[in-house]
Amino acid sequence: MELSARNQLKGTVTAVTHGQVMSEVAVDIGGQTIVSAITRSSAERLNLAPGDQVTVIIKATEVIIGK
Repeated sequence: MELSARNQLKGTVTAVTHGQVMSEVAVDIGGQTIVSAITRSSAERLNLAPGDQVTVIIKATEVIIGK
């Protein structure tokens, strides 16, 4: 599948925390952690678990860089 989003980062799931409606998924990207909040049903449908290899796709209208 091709996507228009250019910011695609491969990583490893380090944690999945399920809430009532939402799940928090932590992904290690080369020593940095990106955390995503997705619906619980999506996390369950993807069967996300620590150790899974995933691609984090970032589509945003604004990205802030600090130095």
